[in-house]
Amino acid sequence: SDTKVMTCAAVWRMPKELESGSHESPDDSSSNTQTLELLCHLDNTAHGNMACVMWEPMGDGKKIISLADNNILLWDLQESSDKAVLSSSAALEGKGQLKFTSGRWSPHHNCTQIATANDTTVRGWDTRSMRQIYCIENAHGQLVRDLDFNPNKQYYLASCGDDCKVKFWDTRNVTEPVKTLEEHSHWVWNVRYNHSHDQLILTGSSDSRVILSNMVSISSEPFGHMVDDDELSDQEDQHQEEK
Repeated sequence: SDTKVMTCAAVWRMPKELESGSHESPDDSSSNTQTLELLCHLDNTAHGNMACVMWEPMGDGKKIISLADNNILLWDLQESSDKAVLSSSAALEGKGQLKFTSGRWSPHHNCTQIATANDTTVRGWDTRSMRQIYCIENAHGQLVRDLDFNPNKQYYLASCGDDCKVKFWDTRNVTEPVKTLEEHSHWVWNVRYNHSHDQLILTGSSDSRVILSNMVSISSEPFGHMVDDDELSDQEDQHQEEK
C-alpha cells in the first residue's frame, strides 16, 4: 500500500479435485485451470507484518498460529471456515524491536508446543497458556532462518541460520546443541526432516546448494533401515538384515 510493503495472511480452499486421494496429474493438459476460493483473511492490522503461518499438525484443521512482528496469534477457524477468530495471543517482550522470523508447530505433546525464532534466539511456547517454556539464546551466531521438529523423536528440534550452520537441539537441555552441521558456505534458509525417515535432513542455502544429510547418530532408526517393513517379503527382510 502506497510506499509500504505489507505482509498478510489468508485462508483459501482448494478445489475438491485437488484434495488428497485424487490421482490426476496436476500438469495434465486436458484439465481446466481451477481457482482457489478465498475463505478469510487473518486480520493483522493491529499486530504488524506476518512472518509465518502454521496449521496445527494434527487435529481437524481448525487451528492456525501466525507470527506477526513480535506477536504469536492463535486463530480458531469457524465451522464454515469463512471467519477466523483470535482465541489467544502472546507478545515477545524485551529491548529493541523484536520480530519473529519463523516458527514451527510441534507434532508431539498433543500439539501443545511451538518453537519460534527471533534474531539469534530460539524459544519454545506452550499453546495452552501462551507462556515460554524454553529459550536458547544465541542458538546461532547470526539470524536464525528456519526450524523443524523431528517427526519421530519428540524433544528434537533442528535450526539453521546466517552463520552457515545447522544445529540439532534436545529441548530438555538447551545449553549445547546435540550436533552441528557445517556443510554450507553461506546463509542456510531452510531445514526439513524427511516425514518418515528422520535420519534424512534437507537443507537449502544461498550458496546455491541443497544438501541431503544422513544423520544416523541422532535418528530414531538404526543405520541402513531405510526400507519400510511392509514393502519387504520375509526372505528379502532376512537378506536386508544380513546386509
